[in-house]
Amino acid sequence: MTRVLLIRHGRFDGVGQKHAGRAPGTHLNADGRGDAQRLAAMLHSVRLDAIVSSPLERTIETAQPVAADHGLTIEVEPSLVEFDTGAWTGRTFADLDGDPLWRRFNTVRSLTPAPAGELMLAIQHRAVDVLFALRRRFPAGTVAVVSHGDVIRGVLLYALGMPIDFHHRLDISPARVSIIELDEDSIRVLQVNGDSALPPA
Repeated sequence: MTRVLLIRHGRFDGVGQKHAGRAPGTHLNADGRGDAQRLAAMLHSVRLDAIVSSPLERTIETAQPVAADHGLTIEVEPSLVEFDTGAWTGRTFADLDGDPLWRRFNTVRSLTPAPAGELMLAIQHRAVDVLFALRRRFPAGTVAVVSHGDVIRGVLLYALGMPIDFHHRLDISPARVSIIELDEDSIRVLQVNGDSALPPA
């Protein structure tokens, strides 16, 4: 089995309040840099064969202390990038609250893309493809994957056999770790949104 640690990036200004999307220049704040250091300490005793990150600044900055501690080079994977939120990029959730399309997006996400943006099914497809590619490269290894909340939700919903429209049932907090294992014909979820690098025995 290949074990994958799915790690959401650390905190940045506005996290949980607005769609940062793929806008450049969204860096970790002081709390987020602390998150990254805590992740590195948590993962210190875990053997990692690779660390793979979304190309955005906040994910790479989260991955850097972990990579340095393990003597690894961060592999940047474009298919792990954040949800393309299109015209909603930079807008606050409070500002969008009265928009009927926003409400539909949050209830029927399987069929509703962000305006000029991306459909969550496409996110799930690209992210799951990455995991199976990692499975082929590291058939008995452990890989840390640093990405974004909805990307990780998409992977977990696939692994759990749950519809995309159940995305709100999974809480994926900054700097938390979800764990899956997969081989050629099976996949299982060991931990969701945890604060440990290893699931309970």
